[in-house]
Amino acid sequence: MSILAPLVAALADGSVEVVDLTSPLGPDTVILELPAPFANTKALSTSPVSNFDDAGPAWAWNDLSLGEHAGTHLDAPTHWITGRDGVSVDRIDPARLVGPVIVIDKTAEVAADADLALTPADFEAWIAEHGELPDGCWVLFRTGWAARSGSKESFLNADDNGPHTPGITPEGAKWLADNPRVVGYGVETVGIDSGQAGGFEPPFPAHHFLLGADTYGLTSLRNLESLPLTGATIVVAPLPIVNGTGSPTRVLALVER
Repeated sequence: MSILAPLVAALADGSVEVVDLTSPLGPDTVILELPAPFANTKALSTSPVSNFDDAGPAWAWNDLSLGEHAGTHLDAPTHWITGRDGVSVDRIDPARLVGPVIVIDKTAEVAADADLALTPADFEAWIAEHGELPDGCWVLFRTGWAARSGSKESFLNADDNGPHTPGITPEGAKWLADNPRVVGYGVETVGIDSGQAGGFEPPFPAHHFLLGADTYGLTSLRNLESLPLTGATIVVAPLPIVNGTGSPTRVLALVER
């Protein structure tokens, strides 16, 4: 029997659930906003090519305009200066885009401190409780932040001192980047670094260490509360944009129920 047949049967009978971790992508989807003088990427906009009219009586289709890093998206190594000589999104090995998931749950802690940042001790505590990280894994940071995505102000959570969103310390980012079992790191926030990461050393350590180590980032995830802390499988499906530094991405999880 094919080893895939039991999976297909489990999907059909509901014993394996497909959980969509992707935020809907539209003109109102919140995207990263950098302060002047830095340039910003585009949100999604559409323009009709035809809509069952004289331009196309039996079909509808649209042109899209959007940035590579809009909405739920993958950061490829070439997105950051430390990975500029690495792979672009179209050259990522597809086998690395499917793998086991581990979830670091800090929802309660982030509710009390929006600037909470993961440290190596957080990963070591997970290992002490659940066992060694599986090979080829994606580490997902559950914070409850996706509940804020309906409000730009709440999601970006900025004041005069800049944005306040959870993330990872330089030591935590280096710990992940140095672990050969880790393929990617995903968050519910607008970017893989914390809101205050511009003041870290090095600045924006998730980008600096992870992308420099051929480890990928996922942002603006949702429904992480539907995942177990271990045991799910992730499917990451970016567009293979030639020389792309990233791509809007559909992210699915397979969860045994």
